Amino acid sequence: MSTPETAQLVRAGGAHLPDALAAVEGLLIEAGGGNGDVLRAHAQATIAAGGKRLRPLLLLLVAGEPPDQATAARLQRAAAAVELIHSATLVHDDVLDGASLRRGQPTVVALAGREMATATGDLLFARAFALLAREEDPLPVRILSEACSGLALGELLQRADAWDPGVSLERYLLRCELKTARLFEAACRLGASTEAPDLAPFGRDIGLAFQMLDDVLDVSGPAERTGKHRGADLLDGTITLPLILARERDRDLAALDPREITTPEQAEAVCRRIAETGALEAAREHALALVAGARALLDAHAASLGPGRYEALGLVAESVVRRYS
Repeated sequence: MSTPETAQLVRAGGAHLPDALAAVEGLLIEAGGGNGDVLRAHAQATIAAGGKRLRPLLLLLVAGEPPDQATAARLQRAAAAVELIHSATLVHDDVLDGASLRRGQPTVVALAGREMATATGDLLFARAFALLAREEDPLPVRILSEACSGLALGELLQRADAWDPGVSLERYLLRCELKTARLFEAACRLGASTEAPDLAPFGRDIGLAFQMLDDVLDVSGPAERTGKHRGADLLDGTITLPLILARERDRDLAALDPREITTPEQAEAVCRRIAETGALEAAREHALALVAGARALLDAHAASLGPGRYEALGLVAESVVRRYS
C-alpha cells in the first residue's frame, strides 16, 4: 500500500481502513505459517509478494465501516481468504505454465520444483477455507467455493484452447470471467450487507478489465515493468485479446500457427507485429468500456454509498486502468 494512488484510496475509504488492512496482513502472515520450514518459507514468500491487495481492499470498501468488532473480524477473515485464493492460483498457474518469473522474482516452481509449488498452492487454498470455516454462516464458504469452481473451469478452458488460433472473442471473454472476474465479484459479494447496493457487477466488470489489460501488458512489455518476459502468453500457447484482434487486421498473423513460436525472440517479434496492427489500443478500448460501465454503476448508487466509499471505489476502477498507462 505504498503508492500515492493506494494511499489516496485508503484515505478515502475511511479512518477504519488502515487498521482493517493491517489486520488482514496479520491473518495472511499467520496463514502462511506452520507445515514445516520449507513449505512455510515458500507460502510466506508468495504472500509477501502479493502486490496491492486489490481484492481484499475491494471487499473492505464494499463493506464500509463495520458496526461492531465481530463484524470487522468477519470481514477481515473474508478479505484474507480472498487474497489467499488469489495467491494460490498464481502459484498453480506458474506450475502449469512452467513460469520462471512472477513480478520480477523467481517463482516457487522455478526455485523448488512442481511438487513443492503445487503443495504451496494447496496450502494457501486450504488456509483460505479454514478462515471462512470459523463462521457460523455457510454463505461465505459457498460464495468462495463457487468462485474457485469458476477459476478451475476457466483454467480448463484455457488449456483446451492452447495454441488454437481460432479462439473467438466470446470464448476469450468467458475465460476471463471465470479465471479473473469471478474472484473480484466474490470479493464484492463477501463484503456486501443486506442494506448495501449490489456491487457484484462492479467487481465483475473491473475484473474483466483487469485481465484484458494484463493481457495487453504481456504483449506491450517491457519485462522490467511486468515482471515477466514479453510474450509469455504466446510461448505457453495462451491466445489472448491482442492476438485475436490483430489476426483480424493482419493476414500474416491470421495465418500464423502459434506452435511455431518457440523462443523468446520469436515471441518478441510477434508482439511487435501485434502492436503494429493497433490491436493493443483496440483491446484497451474494450477494457476502458468495461471500467466506464463499472463507474456508471457507482454513479447510480452514489447516494447510498456515501462520498468516501464512492470516491474510493472509483479509485479502484481507475487503478485498474492506470496499470496500462
